[in-house]
Amino acid sequence: MAMKTLILAGGKGTRLGLTDVPKPLAPIGERTILEHQLDLLRRHGLTDVYILSGHLANVLFERIKDGSAYGLRVTHIVEPCPLGTAGSVALLKHLLQERFLVLYGDVMLDMDLERLIAFDRQEKAMATLVVHPNNHPDDSDLLEVDEDNTIVAFHPKPRLPDGYYHNLVNAGVYVLSPEIFPHIACGPSLDFGRDILPALLQSGQRLRAYRTTEYLGDMGTPERWQRVTDDYLSGRIARRNRRNKRPAIFLDRDGVLLRHVDNLSCVEDAELLPGVGAAVAAINASDYLAVVVTNQPMIAKGFLTPAGLRAIHKKMETLLGREHAYVDAIYYCPHHPDAGFVGEVRHLKGPCACRKPNPGMLLQAAQDWNIDLARSWMIGDSESDLIAGKRAGCTTVHLRGHGATSVWADHSTSNLLESVQSIFNGTFTPTQSVFI
Repeated sequence: MAMKTLILAGGKGTRLGLTDVPKPLAPIGERTILEHQLDLLRRHGLTDVYILSGHLANVLFERIKDGSAYGLRVTHIVEPCPLGTAGSVALLKHLLQERFLVLYGDVMLDMDLERLIAFDRQEKAMATLVVHPNNHPDDSDLLEVDEDNTIVAFHPKPRLPDGYYHNLVNAGVYVLSPEIFPHIACGPSLDFGRDILPALLQSGQRLRAYRTTEYLGDMGTPERWQRVTDDYLSGRIARRNRRNKRPAIFLDRDGVLLRHVDNLSCVEDAELLPGVGAAVAAINASDYLAVVVTNQPMIAKGFLTPAGLRAIHKKMETLLGREHAYVDAIYYCPHHPDAGFVGEVRHLKGPCACRKPNPGMLLQAAQDWNIDLARSWMIGDSESDLIAGKRAGCTTVHLRGHGATSVWADHSTSNLLESVQSIFNGTFTPTQSVFI
């Protein structure tokens, strides 16, 4: 039996200047945002849909009716008063005995819902939240996830101005267990992100995060509405569905994103290089993924803990976010081939497939995000970066000034921004290339 879907369609669209239609009926191209969502559900065989509305509910009903025109069975539920995202969902507790999908009616999305549902079924949790980075984390509620995809903290805004956080945002797409209903207290204006989910985490309930690089765009302002419209008309939204292969720009960390510091282990020493924010933002605005692949042998040597590494990456993500940029994923190799260090972590010593110049991190990223390696690039400042890129089948770019000679690279530039601009403009001057 297919999973049932709830669409929260109570938004007014005041900031968008909407007066005669509710926010989910704002047009995106030839259809409304709600109709784009209904089409997505139909394509994934999710045909039982409940639309929860309030403001101008009659207008929404006249547009959608019973859903048969969209190949769906739609039931309309009108909240008696503004109940918030969680309060409105609680109206359906007598109808939902299985796990169910929740969409916010003002989010434009095109994602592989079958993969999301399969991920949700892997392990037991009260809820699975779809999460992703964005280019405005300072005005977003953030959350923190461990390496097992379990949510460990919520960081709502406003946050401490000198704090560092992973750029990971609740996208407003959930798979929920019906066991959540006893945790939704009676009362108006109950919000999942503000009230229910943090309380569940605090009470010891498990919440999982499903990371995606697919398109999930809110329409909270006229500027974002226009951007979503432009992305739809250009085909960018459809291209980012995970079922479609995408290219990536793989980035070494030290000497490419961060100023090179020997054995970087102190958060205070982590600094973005000039132009990095603009370069990564340009990648974000393209069809390429921005993926960091970094050797971190200090973990094996015992000089740095995984928690210390996460702290450095939190700072890097925060600094990028302040420049309206983000990385889609970070991969690191904790291994080191040689023994003999005081305090070393022995099970991390020895050969591995992930330590560059091996291509393991790039290959794993390709599997995780459906990356087309033949259309991808590896930008690094050391010979091991460039050999790994070659072995993975990528085109390579050497950043001059540290480590390797450009003989190993397909191209050579002086900094990341120049590299990215040359990739997009096709203005590289070819260098001698050596096949690895």
